[in-house]
Amino acid sequence: MTKELKFDSPRFVDRIRGMLGVDFYRLFHTPLFYIFLAISAIIPAMVSAMTTMTDPNGNTIEMYSNVWQIIAASEPLYVIRDIADYANMNMVFIFGGIMVSIFIGHDYKSGYVKQLFTTHPKKQDYMVSKTLTCAFAMACMCITYLIGGVAGGLFARYDWSVSAGSLILAILGKMVMSLGWASLYTFLNVIFRKYFGISVASSFFFGTGILIIGVAAIVETLGLPTFMLNMFLYGSSVNACLASHFGTLIMCAFVSVMWTFVYIFAGTWLLNRSDVY
Repeated sequence: MTKELKFDSPRFVDRIRGMLGVDFYRLFHTPLFYIFLAISAIIPAMVSAMTTMTDPNGNTIEMYSNVWQIIAASEPLYVIRDIADYANMNMVFIFGGIMVSIFIGHDYKSGYVKQLFTTHPKKQDYMVSKTLTCAFAMACMCITYLIGGVAGGLFARYDWSVSAGSLILAILGKMVMSLGWASLYTFLNVIFRKYFGISVASSFFFGTGILIIGVAAIVETLGLPTFMLNMFLYGSSVNACLASHFGTLIMCAFVSVMWTFVYIFAGTWLLNRSDVY
């Protein structure tokens, strides 16, 4: 691992600074970024304004009663009980996955990658730069999601009561998770770099958290503790809820950074041993 990922060299810092400059320039000068910022604001505003829904028995019930339920669940819920449990800021990690796929896919469709790796052969730099740039974009999407969700809740006249400290920690926790999710999506797009449609579908699939939801269902059925589920990206994303405490933020940061190193290493290993074009 130390042979492939050398983060302690001053040259590494200089190289990353240059690549980040290019990636952020491309991010800020493409409509894609602003389109997904708008999507992240519009969707929660629309969802939170849906004040009622119908249960399987045909009864009409309120989907939300509190403004902040569109931001995070009231408690860590690894298995979805109803749509209101699922429709919160975690949706950003689905939108974000699609955005990352399009952003990175353009590198390969435009031939930018071929030019890049001809003049800049360090594959680890590509993984790090793309992960950091996309993590920033997803964190910005979390902010516009928050604005849209609050606007929708204000329009629907929901209750505003909440523990301010827990709410702030939940939002910060989800923003911190953007780093881990961005590294996962960058890795997936390296795997499926020649198949744009599959890369988008895979990002969407993993963003929904279906795998960890399935594992959680088994864990709950067997009566096993759910704490270890927090060690997965989706698990920690769910753990950032309206009952969050400082330990929740620490857990989110730890998991996000841990998975980021795993995916950057895996992506670098793959790029070094395959045709990057």
